[in-house]
Amino acid sequence: MEAFKSLINWLSAPEKLIGLSTVFVLVGLRTRQLWTNLAGLIGLVAFVVFFLFSFQDPNFRIIVTKPDNVPIVLLFLFVGFFMWLSMKQAWENDERIAAGGEPIEKSEYKEKVLTWPHLVYIELICLVLMTVGLLLWSILIQAPLEEPANPAKTPNPSKAPWYFLGLQEMLVYYDPWIAGVVLPTLVIVGLMAIPYIDRNTKGAGYYTFKERPFAITVFMFGFVVLWVALIVIGTFLRGPNWNFFGPYEYWDGHKLEALVNVNLSEFIYVKWMGTGLPQFWLVREVWGLILVALYFVLPPPILARTLFKDFYKQLGIERYSILVMFFLCMVALPVKMMLRWFFNLKYIVAIPEYFLNV
Repeated sequence: MEAFKSLINWLSAPEKLIGLSTVFVLVGLRTRQLWTNLAGLIGLVAFVVFFLFSFQDPNFRIIVTKPDNVPIVLLFLFVGFFMWLSMKQAWENDERIAAGGEPIEKSEYKEKVLTWPHLVYIELICLVLMTVGLLLWSILIQAPLEEPANPAKTPNPSKAPWYFLGLQEMLVYYDPWIAGVVLPTLVIVGLMAIPYIDRNTKGAGYYTFKERPFAITVFMFGFVVLWVALIVIGTFLRGPNWNFFGPYEYWDGHKLEALVNVNLSEFIYVKWMGTGLPQFWLVREVWGLILVALYFVLPPPILARTLFKDFYKQLGIERYSILVMFFLCMVALPVKMMLRWFFNLKYIVAIPEYFLNV
């Protein structure tokens, strides 16, 4: 029992959790024919059994039963079930298309119906059921209300609402204005730009994967790894003093972890060259600036000749450049996290004189 708990705590370390989530998404999408059937539902049931087993641990039970955290527990089930359902329908449609047929949505649902009364009735039923569910929720689970805000007593840990925990986690790895303004803006602008960048009409109105593998893979990576996984880390694994705790580990407010994170310039000048840091910020951070520039300059032409060769031909240089820029910005977040976790690298570029820390 204790060995199993220690294993789960070890696997729940953020670098392993993010890595396992990435493998889960990439391998799962490529092997969807294996789990988009009864095996997938068995796996979901196994997760429920694992959760009920873990519920016996007092530390685990305290965390998952907090009123704020109950919706995140349900998030596991909903995300898992709807991923299984959507990939099951996509697999069936891909098989039908490969055999020369049409997707289920086009072949079996050709009859058109009016919004009134068909759609309105369904929406009304959903409204009533949701209202009943919220009433039962409010009766069974206490509202997570705390005492009035007191500037002399800050909660430890002090967390944002669950839908902002991903952004709060990014604040650990980037300057606040980058994590709180630049990156969310890029996400919003990137979502707005999708219809103008990707004009492929395949997959419109029906589930498929083979016709849109890149788009679905990128979306699932962004949603599962960079959204759901970060929410899970911020909810269940970030404890007092913003330290990491395993799901079966007691949240000890006295736990202290030595912060040995250093900037790239300190690695180069102090550790490798054995000298002090230059006073002028440009000389001090020139290596990081070069590295960031190379990150955004070298991959686009390399990908255009290799992995993204078809995209380059279809989109043209303008739309392709925009696509790759957004793609590199998205990948930069897990890369920055891994650099922090494995190499204790705090910032690649640290220019506090101008509030620029990357």
